[in-house]
Amino acid sequence: MSKSDSMMINDNQIREFVKTSPDYYVKEFVRINNSTRYVFSFNWAAFLLGTLWFGIRNIWSWALAFLLIETFAVVQIVRGFFGDISADAYKKIDQIQSTIDFRQKQLQAAVESNSDKVDVFKRTIKSLEDSIAGYVQEAQRIEEMGFWIAITGIILWTTIRILQAALANMILEKRFSEWLSDRSIRSGMRSVDIGLTVLFSSTVMLLSTVHYSFPNLIGLFQDFPTHPEIRLMSIDGVERAFDYAVIRGDALFTAITIGIRSVLDSLEMLFVKTPWIVVISAIAVMTGLSAGPRAAIYSIAFLAYMGLLGFWVKAMTTLALLGTAAILSISIGIPLGIYCSTRPRFYALIRPIMDFMQTMPAFVFMIPVIAFFGTGKVAAVIITMIFGGTPVVRLTVLGLKGVPETIREAAIAYGASKWYLLTKVDLPLAMPTILAGVNQTVMLSLAMVVVASLIGAKGLGQDVLEALQYANVGQGILAGVAILFCALILDRVIQGKGRV
Repeated sequence: MSKSDSMMINDNQIREFVKTSPDYYVKEFVRINNSTRYVFSFNWAAFLLGTLWFGIRNIWSWALAFLLIETFAVVQIVRGFFGDISADAYKKIDQIQSTIDFRQKQLQAAVESNSDKVDVFKRTIKSLEDSIAGYVQEAQRIEEMGFWIAITGIILWTTIRILQAALANMILEKRFSEWLSDRSIRSGMRSVDIGLTVLFSSTVMLLSTVHYSFPNLIGLFQDFPTHPEIRLMSIDGVERAFDYAVIRGDALFTAITIGIRSVLDSLEMLFVKTPWIVVISAIAVMTGLSAGPRAAIYSIAFLAYMGLLGFWVKAMTTLALLGTAAILSISIGIPLGIYCSTRPRFYALIRPIMDFMQTMPAFVFMIPVIAFFGTGKVAAVIITMIFGGTPVVRLTVLGLKGVPETIREAAIAYGASKWYLLTKVDLPLAMPTILAGVNQTVMLSLAMVVVASLIGAKGLGQDVLEALQYANVGQGILAGVAILFCALILDRVIQGKGRV
């Protein structure tokens, strides 16, 4: 195919994409493509239509940003020339004046009764009158600024329109390049898009201009329309649902409590009741075997820090709490991630649940956990698992999906079974990503130690909480560093030399 034929096909594709003014866009797209630098290209349609041009072309990522700036500029213009910009100041003046009238009546009654509060009322009235004078001056100053506010709006509006016109062809050409590889992208300008763009943009701009330029014109804009009964009924419904769940799920919650308590009690007995020298030796050996002699030396130093500063028992309690939450999160999270990696539909189902677990503030999901499990260490472990358990699932899925398909196909070709493929190919190759998920789970569990102390988890988090309450900087910093050392020890033991 000759170069002219290729150019003709490209021109036809541009015409098919833009629909309107094809000759203009063919010329501009060629100019943009023939240069590696920014090519100035002024689109008069984009200058005249502004946000509407981008919306009609379905470039909403830019249209929304330009709409906000244009709306702000129009609001400034209308406020400056026609708006009631001093309404707030005059509203305060009216409120103060009503107070003065009331004080005048009190003063008159005090004079008639020869009360000793006459001077007090006179001073109060004088102070209020001085306040009115100040607000009057402020209102006048604001009104004098109206012209310059409008001028600022005009300058901003002109600037943003010029910017839109200068960027329009470059943005549209980039969208054309995307359209060449993905024909599902809308091309041209459809009447539906024109109507929706005009309706949406004009509504946003009109309502914003009216609200900011004339604040008291439409009362509906001041507060969201609601009724106290809606909130009370919602609270009552949620409480009824939780009461029902607590009664019906008592056996399940008891079983979960027993399971977590057994692991937690075992770790606490191991860390707290065992002589300190045995614990230090065991952790040093485990860390040395897992992560090397240097990590073992660090672990000994961390543990010595906790013991010398009197944090030993609380540190071991915290380590047991962190260990329980981490062990359970990893034991559940890695198998769940393996299962989700081969079942996209199931993963799509639980992904919103994990998003909810990570984004919901800890103090919010602490409420239902306390309702189901009460306060104490078990509830603290569950809260820590909710907050920190999702990264290991996500990164396990990510790591297994990132295994090169060619390697898997080669293993299958040599007769590898599903179990062999998983244990000898997928998991070893995905292990760095999985260990990153383990690291994130441990670190997020660490972040919940202080929050968990609010519901009776005790440990080092209690020292930090007391330091916050009584502004004891030294105690808070020392206990916080001890919490950090607990997490580092746990991280080195779990991840070992494969740490990333």
